[in-house]
Amino acid sequence: MSTRLPGAKYKRVFDRGRSLKGRLLAAWRLKSADADRQAGVVVSKKTFHDAVDRNRAKRLMREAFRLLAKDGRVPERTEWVFVARRAIAGKKVQDVVQDIAAFCEGVPGDA
Repeated sequence: MSTRLPGAKYKRVFDRGRSLKGRLLAAWRLKSADADRQAGVVVSKKTFHDAVDRNRAKRLMREAFRLLAKDGRVPERTEWVFVARRAIAGKKVQDVVQDIAAFCEGVPGDA
């Protein structure tokens, strides 16, 4: 199964999800019975003017989420949307993994 969130579900996560803020990115999380363990990424042109920088930020967020999901550190029945912040520029994937892991672990018993 893919870890990518289908485009049609972004609005649902933004509207009904809970927002979280981190050093490198912001996140919206939606827990529901019909949710899969998937994530979508958003990088704005206003924050990252060059396409190369936008694509790198997206790759970092996708890879970090994939690594965490593979290790089972992402909660079941949760859909995520990650929005890159300017601070993600020049960071390594392990830095992004730490930020997303903090989001996943900082969700105590929230069903």
